[in-house]
Amino acid sequence: MNPFLEGNACVFGVQWGDEGKGKIVDYLAEDAQVVVRYCGGANAGHTVRINGQKYSTHLLPVGIFRPGIMNLIGNGVVLDPEAFFKEVDEFIAKGFPISPDNLRVSYKTHVVMPYHKLEDGARETRTQGSSIGTTRRGIGPAYADKMHRMSAIRVSDLIDASRLKAKLEQIATDRSAIFQKVYDLPALDVPKLFLEYRAYGERLKPFVDDTSSILIKANKAGKKILFEGAHAVLLDVDHGTYPYVTSSSCSALGIFTGAGAPPQICRNFIGIMKAYTTRVGGGPFPTEQDNQIGNYIRERGNEYGTTTRRPRRCGWFDAVAVRYSSELCGVTAISLMLLDVLTGLDELKICTRYEMNGKPVDGFRADMGMLADVRPVYETMPGWREDISGVRSFADLPTNARKYVQRLEELIETPIRMVSVAPDREATLMR
Repeated sequence: MNPFLEGNACVFGVQWGDEGKGKIVDYLAEDAQVVVRYCGGANAGHTVRINGQKYSTHLLPVGIFRPGIMNLIGNGVVLDPEAFFKEVDEFIAKGFPISPDNLRVSYKTHVVMPYHKLEDGARETRTQGSSIGTTRRGIGPAYADKMHRMSAIRVSDLIDASRLKAKLEQIATDRSAIFQKVYDLPALDVPKLFLEYRAYGERLKPFVDDTSSILIKANKAGKKILFEGAHAVLLDVDHGTYPYVTSSSCSALGIFTGAGAPPQICRNFIGIMKAYTTRVGGGPFPTEQDNQIGNYIRERGNEYGTTTRRPRRCGWFDAVAVRYSSELCGVTAISLMLLDVLTGLDELKICTRYEMNGKPVDGFRADMGMLADVRPVYETMPGWREDISGVRSFADLPTNARKYVQRLEELIETPIRMVSVAPDREATLMR
């Protein structure tokens, strides 16, 4: 039994997302009985490589790749039925059995509707030059409706035809007026929407359950539970670099509300971080390298969005930011990803602190204004040129690679227990 699952575990990113969470969830899921996704929507992308074949999920928990696991989509997720069933059908066609026997969706989960996507795109278009770089998948507007309450549709509404129809008729009046007057978009076609989403509701109904109850019962029965985060701490709507964040509580702090589980249910908090830093979309990025180094990292690391294929901004490792995330979420262990991407660089730089106006800055503040003005202070370490993708023991890594890992560990003040040197499951070194 993997020691990380004793007391259950939460896997989440500690940078700006895209750290490689999918691989580690898949790795740990070998010893899990339940995997639960607790935040985000189809704007997320988790990639795993199995027997040389790459698979990417967007809404489905990564546990679907392991037999005998119950996968749960929690109430903190926003579910796009069109994207959900496209993904389900794709993986069934690839030989992965997906049914209510191994997948359940919370009846409390909120639904992404077509008008959310239209609004998302229209807002981004109107704010060109100051947009926050959303994926235009309707995630923000869906979460906004959740907070507005009366304009939201939950899965429990979707599977009740009469309730769905009444809700759509209620929503259409206000939404159509806004669409026409603000965005110059046509009014909502309620009969068409109803027919399409009633059909989705009928197909979804066998999967719908009280996932919170399932979790609590599984925990009482001693089953091993793995919580799968999407996005990362620095994109958390409360604790990230607001407003350049996603719309959900995607740090480890979000698992209890997003999964519907008591705090005592999880003891291990596994932060996933890259050996460098990336981010997508707008927002401050102190260690960004918009130069040859950044391009080198982007191409070697295939730093293009899993969901959008947008090129990611790339830069040196920021220990100040990761230490903030680790302390905020009580990280108990770190998994360092994509160490192999840095192979071939003669020198590696690590941001150890910030300065502003020539004076030291005390730690990290998730404040756009401050982060835009700080200057990163770097420490330089020698790189390595040996190919490490085939290494299967930490002791067998080149000396400079080991020293780099050890220095990161010192700076973030959190133990690095796993090191990934290639995409495959087997290329995960335990320390």
